[in-house]
Amino acid sequence: MARPVIVPTGVERFFGEDEIIVSKTDPRGVIVYANKIFLDIAGYCEKEVVGQPHNILRHPGTPSSIFKLMWDRIQAGNEVFAYVCNMAKNGDHYWVLAHITPSFSADGAITGYHSNRRAPETRILPEIKDLYNRLLTEEETAGSPKNRIFAGMNFIDRMLGQRGVSYDRFIHSL
Repeated sequence: MARPVIVPTGVERFFGEDEIIVSKTDPRGVIVYANKIFLDIAGYCEKEVVGQPHNILRHPGTPSSIFKLMWDRIQAGNEVFAYVCNMAKNGDHYWVLAHITPSFSADGAITGYHSNRRAPETRILPEIKDLYNRLLTEEETAGSPKNRIFAGMNFIDRMLGQRGVSYDRFIHSL
């Protein structure tokens, strides 16, 4: 059964700087746990999200290349920090600074992912929004979904190269 299409409302939601959104997924990104703060800010009840792919929260304002970057990092067994615009059940949006880490079995296999998300500092958001708008423009001109991701990743690599920093250094310098 296809999920309903959610249309962005343009309304931003906020959560407290002392609150942490937590979710856990299986290795394919299917939600196995969501805390109360996650459910409250996203406007879902637990039975609506558990068993669903985490991209149920995907907002079109976050470039595909950012998701590709995150998946590449965590599937390689690394942690990643990223700014993400998520979408609530009713189409409202909210910004997070996500910290995603893989979970491992005793033999080193990835068994899932754990994500803690905090409210980003408001002073950082204008730069992130500007970067994401430039990334979205770059992606939109590239044609197919695969080419869009490739174009976005190339843009990120060029931007980091011009600044002379790694992705991690860039995120932590904001």
